[in-house]
Amino acid sequence: MHDEGTVRLLQPIKRGDEEIREVAIRIPSVGALRGLKLTNVLQMDVNALSVLLPRISQPALLPDEVAGLDPADFMTLAARVVGFFMTPEAKAEAEAELRLN
Repeated sequence: MHDEGTVRLLQPIKRGDEEIREVAIRIPSVGALRGLKLTNVLQMDVNALSVLLPRISQPALLPDEVAGLDPADFMTLAARVVGFFMTPEAKAEAEAELRLN
């Protein structure tokens, strides 16, 4: 099982003179989930993910940067996070269902 996934952003994040084009997301530890409801994370709740993403991203995204993400980039990051909670069987089932639709 992979402990991290890199997401290439459609809209880079500007941080000073730097542009962040890719963000690595690692599997959250229990400590990173502290203070969050897992149901909110799994439902891709914007508030819950806005707290969690700075804790598990590399480079560590700032809260304002998460708030300013392109919606498509936010959804891609959110889906990556939710995928960490899925068993291999559940992932295969979801992928098969997507192919059918």
